[in-house]
Amino acid sequence: MRAHRLLAILAVVFAPALALADTEWRRYVIASTGASVDMPVSIFSVDAGPPEGGTGRRFFTDDRRADLTVQSVPNPQNDSPATFLAKKRPPAGIIYKRITPNFFVVSSIRKDRIWYNRCNRASGAMNCVLINYPVAEKRQWDDVVTRISHSLAN
Repeated sequence: MRAHRLLAILAVVFAPALALADTEWRRYVIASTGASVDMPVSIFSVDAGPPEGGTGRRFFTDDRRADLTVQSVPNPQNDSPATFLAKKRPPAGIIYKRITPNFFVVSSIRKDRIWYNRCNRASGAMNCVLINYPVAEKRQWDDVVTRISHSLAN
């Protein structure tokens, strides 16, 4: 009896890691802007339609515990990433921030969820990925978030 209970507990604890290990990836492209990103379609399998305030798509996991938005946001003044971010007035308490002449990344925690945003500067737009996932699953998501972020292209 104890062995069955232990196996059940281990299955629940390691299920997210096993699901991420067998991930199927595809290139998602926003046709109107050319922005593209590697997307784990076996994880973000629910199409939630276009995002607010930009061109692109929003996706959820089957259980809606995590979401991914890929979008191009208008930047008509062709602001630098630092200026664009400042105009968006990000929340206080950002845990991670990196700003370069070509992109910015910001990340923090809100309501037991990690939010991660990366935007690359393009002509007249910022091409972005926004990812939200449970804090308790951070380690399981690290490699997925890194691949998504590094694959974002204009």
